[in-house]
Amino acid sequence: MSLQQEIIQALGAKPQIDAREEIRASVDFLKSYLKTYPFLKTLVLGISGGQDSTLAGKLSQLAISELRDETGDSSYQFIAVRLPFGVQFDEQDCQDALAFIQPDKVLTVNIKESVLASEKALREAGIELSDFVRGNEKARERMKAQYSIAGMTKGVVVGTDHAAEAITGFFTKYGDGGTDINPLFRLNKRQGKQLLKELGCPEHLYLKVPTADLEDDRPSLPDEVALGVTYENIDDYLEGKQIDENLAKTIEGWYLKTEHKRRPPITIFDDFWKK
Repeated sequence: MSLQQEIIQALGAKPQIDAREEIRASVDFLKSYLKTYPFLKTLVLGISGGQDSTLAGKLSQLAISELRDETGDSSYQFIAVRLPFGVQFDEQDCQDALAFIQPDKVLTVNIKESVLASEKALREAGIELSDFVRGNEKARERMKAQYSIAGMTKGVVVGTDHAAEAITGFFTKYGDGGTDINPLFRLNKRQGKQLLKELGCPEHLYLKVPTADLEDDRPSLPDEVALGVTYENIDDYLEGKQIDENLAKTIEGWYLKTEHKRRPPITIFDDFWKK
């Protein structure tokens, strides 16, 4: 088996999908988890205004709405969380995403003061954060807030990780990568667009340039610039297509060096890192 085939198998990626079937599978997956653990009543998700959180948010709201209808239990709720660092430049996209999702509840937690306080405390300890590491502080502060909300609402924190993100490890460890349940896992980027189109999402939300937007020195840096490959390249690779050898090596390089991000903390019994 080639490395490409191993990666495709590990990430559950598919060469093609039926959007309606995948929507149904994700919604049923979320519902099943909550029904298995009846003490859980909410789904909690940070909404950034990008493709992935918009899709995960819509699927979460559909799951919760169906659960309420099926059980008569009004305590089931989807909580969408806005987590700006100060004022977000694409705030209108966030509002458009919320209008499309129509969440049961919207909370806003501005993380700026928390991140600055953490940075100040570290500086006083002799640690000066780089802009890149400060970006990871933002991602972890956002996840911390979501877990605090989930802890107070009998909630489950929903993640946005999908195959095109997982393959490159393009997420912050214990930040946006530290969630309870990932309904998009297996889908690539273009397949996520297919689901949003099927769900009637405004086109500008799933056609916008993907960005983590974590670095102050390079605001709104496109993911594809940071990665050195396009999502079209990544999606083609995940669909089993043959792509340029150098691009394939770049993708596989990301996959191999970020393996630790896709695993629980390393123990004495792990040996993947020795390969």
